[in-house]
Amino acid sequence: MELAVAFGRVLRTCRKEAGMTQEQLGLEAGLERNFISLLELGQRQPTLTSLFKLAHAMSVQPSILVRLTEEAAGAKN
Repeated sequence: MELAVAFGRVLRTCRKEAGMTQEQLGLEAGLERNFISLLELGQRQPTLTSLFKLAHAMSVQPSILVRLTEEAAGAKN
């Protein structure tokens, strides 16, 4: 699976588990709701800064988002 798509699926899952809408996540992370949507659709990729903002807003470690994306994409160590 492509990394952008894998990250989008991970982001959507984590956002929903945090009980947040795209709008709420955008507000908490200081990012546009449209950008959140594009990330979840795999049409955009986050910068390192955005990754940290998203993780903080959902109260998860950035490394967790990366690990889950690796797993979803089938990346090998």
